[in-house]
Amino acid sequence: MDDQETVEAHALRVVTELFPHALGAVLGGSAAQGRATRASDLDVAVLLPDSDTSRREVVRHDGRIVELFLNTLEDVPEFFAWDRARRRATVLFIYAQGLPLADPHGHMARTCRLARDTLAAGPPPLTAAEWEHGRYVLTCFLDDLVDAPPDNRYEQLSLADHALRTAADLVTSHHGAWTGIGKWLPRRLLSADPPIGKALLDGHQAVAEHADAGPLATAVEQVLDLLGGPLREGYSHRWRA
Repeated sequence: MDDQETVEAHALRVVTELFPHALGAVLGGSAAQGRATRASDLDVAVLLPDSDTSRREVVRHDGRIVELFLNTLEDVPEFFAWDRARRRATVLFIYAQGLPLADPHGHMARTCRLARDTLAAGPPPLTAAEWEHGRYVLTCFLDDLVDAPPDNRYEQLSLADHALRTAADLVTSHHGAWTGIGKWLPRRLLSADPPIGKALLDGHQAVAEHADAGPLATAVEQVLDLLGGPLREGYSHRWRA
């Protein structure tokens, strides 16, 4: 692990050198939680004046990758609404749980409060059509996973990945919790529903390590039972005009 003070100092140096006009900055991700290693990147959200442009940039600074989430003050409310609508709230969590690096005019404190309030409202619920579509898609992945020959590892592993991702999105939605991708998928899934989350993740691991789809199929069936059961015949989806 890196020394926390050193990590914060590095992040602040990035902001002061690259964005001397910044209205505030906050350090998020693993670095803010004291879990950064020397190979970890730094997630830094920076508030900019409205004369600048909202964007995302990745830079290397003193040998370290830095992901920069740059938002003008005017764009913050709209961006937070967009981040909430994705149900992952990536940047919202940086502002809500990060470590403030600079806040010369109080803009950062107000923005962090807005992020915490937005997170407290939770992700938007799925519509009836989205629930039905999710059940149908997960049922398809389940059927294909059970039917996939164990010696066809390419297809079996692909199906296991898609089944896990779809199930995770539905489970977190069922509990009104935030979802995630990458390393945040297991973290958010286990937080939302520890028993079913562990069953899904253990099942996925069984496919990866032993070509055994049984445990994952059982876990997916648990998820479907939670949502009203598998959905096959009778499903109808109308294309948008």
